Order: sequence, then structure tokens, then C-alpha cells
Amino acid sequence: MRRLHAEHHLVARIGWLRAAVLGANDGIVSTASLIVGVAAAAGGRSEVLLAGIAGLVAGAMSMAAGEYVSVSSQSDTEQADLARERAELASQPALEHEELAAIYMKRGIAPELAHQVADQLMAKDALGAHAQDELGISEITTARPIQAALTSAATFAVGAAMPLLMVVISPQAILVPLVSAASLAFLALLGGIGAKAGGANILRATLRVTFWGALAMGLTAGIGALVGTVV
Repeated sequence: MRRLHAEHHLVARIGWLRAAVLGANDGIVSTASLIVGVAAAAGGRSEVLLAGIAGLVAGAMSMAAGEYVSVSSQSDTEQADLARERAELASQPALEHEELAAIYMKRGIAPELAHQVADQLMAKDALGAHAQDELGISEITTARPIQAALTSAATFAVGAAMPLLMVVISPQAILVPLVSAASLAFLALLGGIGAKAGGANILRATLRVTFWGALAMGLTAGIGALVGTVV
């Protein structure tokens, strides 16, 4: 007897993985850039640490609020579409059946079989069938605002803590280059881990995240040095 094997697809991770990578990446880049900018402006260790801690707390809260609001908007749109679909199924089931069958025919299923598939799926879960095949809404990809908010806030804080730790252990004279180098290493590690978890190309993801991190820190350091010179 043949046994069905369980398959674990990477797309199931898309909700929390996107929020986690975004949060950690933003935590490293924004906090490291803030630290480098303040240090380049001739700020002392205490000023740099204070700015970094403030950036960590404010950034984590901002990420949580931003993710919750944006993903909630997506969830509201999904719920509105489902409510409309539910009403259409109640008022015009025959048209909805034809609509579902037409979707399957466009995918290459023969008309007679497409109608049979639509019959069986609608008999079991009409709204679920239309949600997945007409609207593209499934259990895997559905919006989860609280999960996204908590994941982003937590990973932002973890990411921001890394350059802050470097401030504590770095000598004042080489604080800027050491924090910059360590933060780029952290970004490269994050890019590799995110690519591995998502099944993407590790080298491409690593180069992408380190390039934008280096650009952000370079610009901030330049502005900090300029402001420090003027002031």
C-alpha cells in the first residue's frame, strides 16, 4: 500500500518570517546608523548609549504599531471580501457555481469535470472554495496582525541590541569602525538565516542586506561628522 508523505512547504512561514526579517534588519540598521551618526558627531559613550537605547525602545514600539496597523488593514480587506462573497453565495449560488467552475476551466480542467469539482467543493465548504480559488485567501497566507506586530517588535529589539552591545565593549577610539563592521557582520548573518529559512539564495540575500546596511550607516556617519564639525 502506498502511503502519502507529509510535505512541509516554506510558504507556511511567510507571515512570521517576513515580519521577523524586517524587524531584525531594521533594528540593526537603524540603531547602528544612529550610533554611528552620534559617535561621528563627537558624542561620548554615554550619549551614544542613550541614543541607542532610545532608538531601540522607540523603534520596537514603532515596528509593532506599524505592523499591526498595516496587517490589520490587509485583514480588514480580506474580511470585507469574504463578507461580500458570503452574501453572493446566499443570494445567487448558481452564478457563484459557474464562476468557480470557470476558474477551474481556465486552469485546464475539462468543462464537465470542472463543474463536478465545483459541485463537490461547494457542497463541502462553498465559502472556503471561493476564498481560496477566487480571492486567493488561504489559511497559510491570511493576515495575522498580532503575530506580525509581536514578531516585528521582538526581532527589532534583538537586532538593535547587537550594535548596542558593541558600544559597551568597544574602545572609544575605534567605536565607529568597530560598530560598523560588527553590524555589517550581523546583517550578513541575518540575511543568510532569513534566506535559509525561506529557501532563497543565501549569497544574494546576504549581499542585498549588507549593501543597504552599509549605505545607511555610511550616509548617517557622513551627516553626523558634518553636523559635529559645524556645531
